[in-house]
Amino acid sequence: MGTGSQSSNDLVVPQANQALEQLKYEVAQELGIQIPNDGYYGHMATRDTGAIGGHITRRLVQIAEQQLAGQFK
Repeated sequence: MGTGSQSSNDLVVPQANQALEQLKYEVAQELGIQIPNDGYYGHMATRDTGAIGGHITRRLVQIAEQQLAGQFK
């Protein structure tokens, strides 16, 4: 996805960065996982970071489905 100059971590819509950061903290809190204050994830278990990423993806898919459903009513 994206152009050749974009890494897979670059956002297509940079303005979404703040919302995604907030979502990450909300999901981590729901799962009982503490995100490091310094932003370094190297000491976190892969299982925990994967759980956060998986739940974020599910939540984004739900949001997209709701928006699509609203467009086709």
